[in-house]
Amino acid sequence: MTEAGFGADLGAEKFINIKCASSGLQPSAVVIVATIKALKHHGGLKADELKIPNPEAVAKGFCNLQKHIENIQLYGITPVVAINNFYSDSEEENEVVIRMCAQLGVKAVLCKGFVDGGKGAAPLAEAVIESMDNNKEFRFLYDWSDTVENKIHTIATKIYGAAGVEYSSKAKTQLKLIKSLGLEGLPMCMVKTPMSLSDDEKKFGRPEGFTVTVREFEISAGAGFLVPLLGDVMRMPGLPAEPSAEHISIDKNGKVWGLF
Repeated sequence: MTEAGFGADLGAEKFINIKCASSGLQPSAVVIVATIKALKHHGGLKADELKIPNPEAVAKGFCNLQKHIENIQLYGITPVVAINNFYSDSEEENEVVIRMCAQLGVKAVLCKGFVDGGKGAAPLAEAVIESMDNNKEFRFLYDWSDTVENKIHTIATKIYGAAGVEYSSKAKTQLKLIKSLGLEGLPMCMVKTPMSLSDDEKKFGRPEGFTVTVREFEISAGAGFLVPLLGDVMRMPGLPAEPSAEHISIDKNGKVWGLF
């Protein structure tokens, strides 16, 4: 078992099209982790509204989760959706997700591991084991032997939902270098914001009709992949301005405060 990283548009795409393709392994099951707060965020609510029950906002933001589900289905796998449950989530909000996933032929399971530990995650484990029997048609998204431009276009249009791809002058020059070095047959390790399906973190939900921009490439010849950098994104996200540790303390009896 492994945690592939941010989203079915980033972590899962790289895990399958780079790691699985190079190792010869293939996933038996996929779990998409969703939270009610994230769905309400994609439904247009502001940060101070996310803990207030709002099933309508959950339904509106479900389009984002639906795209992640469709992305996994592109590989011939039916995912299981884990609703990572928190105290601020209402039963009605959870039911919205379970019902809308069922309409797509996908099982969504309430996962209470945050509160109840392993016992709270047992229903999810059972659903994952059950799903393995349904994933017999595994396939990759693209062939490594295709052109760099076609591989990027495939990922951008099929996984992100983009209408097209543009290249900066720097990226175009680097493309010529990549081809002259005979590295065109490497897979793509795409870099973009995890905050949106697009390369613009301000585009919530399921954006459509957008164009992604490849601003430059990095060549990771030793690792065995090319790194197209999309939009204005940091390579390594930093800590928040005010770390959570500032609010954590321990009293004289050894009780820890501020973890939740």
